[in-house]
Amino acid sequence: MQETPTPLQFDVTQIEDSVGYLLARSRTMVSRSIDEALNQLGVTHAQGSVFMMLHLQKCSTAAELARDLFIDSAAMKRTLDKMAEKGWIERIADQSDKRLFRLALTPEGKQLAEQLPPVYRAVMDVALTGFTQEELGFLKCLLRKLLANRDKLDTYQINCLGNQ
Repeated sequence: MQETPTPLQFDVTQIEDSVGYLLARSRTMVSRSIDEALNQLGVTHAQGSVFMMLHLQKCSTAAELARDLFIDSAAMKRTLDKMAEKGWIERIADQSDKRLFRLALTPEGKQLAEQLPPVYRAVMDVALTGFTQEELGFLKCLLRKLLANRDKLDTYQINCLGNQ
């Protein structure tokens, strides 16, 4: 049985107070700041995300990266192609499935990936100025709760598209 979400109160005349608007503005603000900071290393924000996911071994294929980072596969391919051209990543044929390529950071890519966490940390320290540790913990808890609804949103989108 599918759970129907409880409708939230939303006043379309108060867009600047909507959760979606605030999340989008916050993400854009932080992304632009990270982009500017990473630019000093010759890295874009999209590339930085790929570096981090590969370095932390959270993902090892283009499909996993696209899915986890919410990026369409064509954009992911372009990002990976640029990173490969710069000598930061390599595509390695999977031993059990030759159609599949695993991604790995090259030695140069690993060295660059190790420089990224302090950049992210510095930007986030500024972005979160004025937050207490308790508020930060609560914010992370709420964002994890939001992300836990991914499967429900995917199902919702499939149902909506199927009814058109």
